[in-house]
Amino acid sequence: MNAFAIATFLFIVVAIWIFAYRKSRTIDNSSSEGYFLGGRSLTGIVIAGTVIGTNLSTEQIVGQNGQSYVAGMEVMAWEVTSAIAIVALALIFLPKYLKHGVDTVTDFIEVRFDKTTKKIASALFIFTYVVSFLPVVLYSGSLVFNQIFSVDEMLGVDPLIAIAFIAGGIGVVGLAYLMLGGLRLAAFSDTIYGIGLLIAGLSVPIFGLMMLGNGNMLSGFETIRQNTPEMLNAIGAVDSAYVPWPTLFLGMFFNNLFFWCTNQMIVQKVLAGRDLREGQKGALYVGFFKIFGALFLVFPGIIALNMFGDGISNSDNAYPMLVSAVLPEWMFGVFAAVIFGAILSSFIGALNAASTLLTLDFYKPIGKEKTDKQIARVGKIFTIGVGLTAIIIAPLISFAPAGLYHVVQQFNGLYSMPLLVIVLLGFYSKYATPFAAKFTFIFHVIVYGASQLFLDVHYLYVFSVMFFVDLFILWGVSRLQKNTTPFVFETGKQKVDLTPWKHRYWVSAVVVITVLGTYLIFSSWGIAQ
Repeated sequence: MNAFAIATFLFIVVAIWIFAYRKSRTIDNSSSEGYFLGGRSLTGIVIAGTVIGTNLSTEQIVGQNGQSYVAGMEVMAWEVTSAIAIVALALIFLPKYLKHGVDTVTDFIEVRFDKTTKKIASALFIFTYVVSFLPVVLYSGSLVFNQIFSVDEMLGVDPLIAIAFIAGGIGVVGLAYLMLGGLRLAAFSDTIYGIGLLIAGLSVPIFGLMMLGNGNMLSGFETIRQNTPEMLNAIGAVDSAYVPWPTLFLGMFFNNLFFWCTNQMIVQKVLAGRDLREGQKGALYVGFFKIFGALFLVFPGIIALNMFGDGISNSDNAYPMLVSAVLPEWMFGVFAAVIFGAILSSFIGALNAASTLLTLDFYKPIGKEKTDKQIARVGKIFTIGVGLTAIIIAPLISFAPAGLYHVVQQFNGLYSMPLLVIVLLGFYSKYATPFAAKFTFIFHVIVYGASQLFLDVHYLYVFSVMFFVDLFILWGVSRLQKNTTPFVFETGKQKVDLTPWKHRYWVSAVVVITVLGTYLIFSSWGIAQ
């Protein structure tokens, strides 16, 4: 980056921090609710911004475009179909969480089952965030940042040192965000970065199409249709290594329900809304974003294929190469700030979720009753500890990045389906028991682990079967227990107004119709001819 780009980058990052800090000062983050949930004060737009920021990272931007460089638009399933699960979050899961007055997903598990089941789920979340997700976000984000902007060459150091430097910088800034303003400051920052990501992200395929079409976007798109029409087909083969089409209705759908409706990292942001109406607005705004996000999270990989051919040995280099080739020089500082913000938002989101679970699920119940300020203070200490741990681990991932990432994905499968089943039956069954919930967790870990060791089957197909097996196990074991008393939730536990958004149903219908329409467009009945 030249001096102008560096100055632009620093100006944008500092300006967003000042804006977010000023907006966050209205909430006292010395209280636990103020620190962990932004004082339950977030509006729909801010909720959408912080959820999007937490969800999107450079690994996703680069990784999905790398996959589409090889497999085409079928990769968009990770983005587009998630909108259906987000509708379920708005209409089903969020009203029930708020009705029971919980602060975390694991709080609901304790209310409905028991403390042991809650701690099992909480420990699995924390382990994933602290040991794998946070360091991977820092490392992969720093790696991509260095690839695009050549920080190692600018500083004249080894690439690993540059990556450690970037990861440390992002980690320290993330800690400063949470220490000074808690979730509310991070949420406002995420919102601005989210808008920037949308604008800057869309600029990459726009400039790419113009370059392919010698200045004309439509000509560039026609070039893609003529040269690689099969890459525009979003319906993957039955044996696809990426997204087999039958899993869209089963394994992919169940995985999306887990991630968007029961994952603390995401749900915490929606629970921070000032009421149910704002939470539903925020969730449904995210649904629309996820559909159109495929235009810059997936489509650029196909542009890269048409621009560079199939000679890129590592597909993850497709997006960095495209950015370097098509972006005008004056935009590099802006794009650097947006990429920095994407890494920062994901890091802060997982860091806040991990410290929330550590504090509320493990520290708060120990010993005598604590004051609200004590809980918030310990939460900040946990935040610093977790953040520094992630910063230290991040550069070490360079010695085994592929292996660790593979383990992370497999590990998530160890608890995603039983957790989803436990929450669903917790909602709808009066007879689901704590023992059956713990038994389902143990059963799933054994059977899923065996499937990964001995079966050569796509894990989305495994999810497709294991969801129903876990559902049957939890229901069956519960029914086998004698003299089970029907469970009845306590009433009057809600902490915010539960009046729903009056437009929720027709907006949800538009989201679902848009998902179906997007698949129709990117199919053999649409433009993939």
